[in-house]
Amino acid sequence: MSTQEKEPMFSAKNLKLLTGPVGMNNPITVQVLGICSALAVTVKMKPAIVMALSVTIVVAVSNVVISALRQYIPDRIRIIVQLVVIATMVILVDQFLKAYAFDVSRQLSVFVGLIITNCILMGRLEAFAMANKPWPSFIDGLGNGAGYGLILVIVAFLRELLGSGSVFGYPLMQKLGIYTTGYENNGMMILPPMALIIVGCIIWYQRSKNPSLIENK
Repeated sequence: MSTQEKEPMFSAKNLKLLTGPVGMNNPITVQVLGICSALAVTVKMKPAIVMALSVTIVVAVSNVVISALRQYIPDRIRIIVQLVVIATMVILVDQFLKAYAFDVSRQLSVFVGLIITNCILMGRLEAFAMANKPWPSFIDGLGNGAGYGLILVIVAFLRELLGSGSVFGYPLMQKLGIYTTGYENNGMMILPPMALIIVGCIIWYQRSKNPSLIENK
């Protein structure tokens, strides 16, 4: 039996696939992918979390499918096959949301369907799933989905808290008595440009703490 076959399911290598995208190889702040979602669905926490979970499910399952079929996919049509797998998963997720979370599905509007065009998915399928076995590909999908989701949740938390004074719709600022100090909600926070500014601040902070991210460019 080869060394690769004996590798544990949760080996250090696989754990790095899971944790790397959350930090030093984050798909949004380091690879600068999936920025559009951070602008579009982060006004409130709930739709941001649902979008994060949706992308994670789609990329993880798609990674597994493409990895399992990688030896049977002709090279000249591999992109088409990848798009078909992604589109199928997105349709299933979209129908599930419409059936069991219609309000959130309505808030997300067309952006669930636009997961198909998310660069993170095509990037992971082409760069990882096409060259690795199903289990590592699944872990890679979970890791990149988690890294993507982390940024969405941070941005949504700040925008909802400072823009609407609430978290998950709960009037946190009011309950804490912040308004009695003269504080007012910042309407700018719910506009798309503020999402880009927040993401930019996160990128600046991460790279200021990790100069190697700049040196590797």
